[in-house]
Amino acid sequence: MTGQTDPRVLFAAERTLFAWNRTGISLMAFGFVVERFGLYMQLLGVQGGLGAQRHLSFVGGIGFILLGAFIEIYSVLQYRHFLGTLHEMDIPAGYNTKAAMAINAVVGFMGIMLCLYLVLGVL
Repeated sequence: MTGQTDPRVLFAAERTLFAWNRTGISLMAFGFVVERFGLYMQLLGVQGGLGAQRHLSFVGGIGFILLGAFIEIYSVLQYRHFLGTLHEMDIPAGYNTKAAMAINAVVGFMGIMLCLYLVLGVL
């Protein structure tokens, strides 16, 4: 295929980036549910080891949220690296390749901000 362009390669990479976006969002949502579950148990007044359960729920939830945020940011770096390997002819004229990266970066930043909100709310 010398001299021919194949934009399907770019679009496949972009679909992969958005698949990582969905994975990161899912992990952050799961982490938020896990973190809030300890608070829910505390509000219900469940007795017995509640302090340890609340602490484990908090740490586990924050861990999942941070993992999701890391995935969002790392996927942007991988996609940017991949774009550097493409030839100019593989990218359709006028196509904005930065929009997908911006979306993932914003979602990753929001995950970090969510962690800060939750941590500062506990302190």
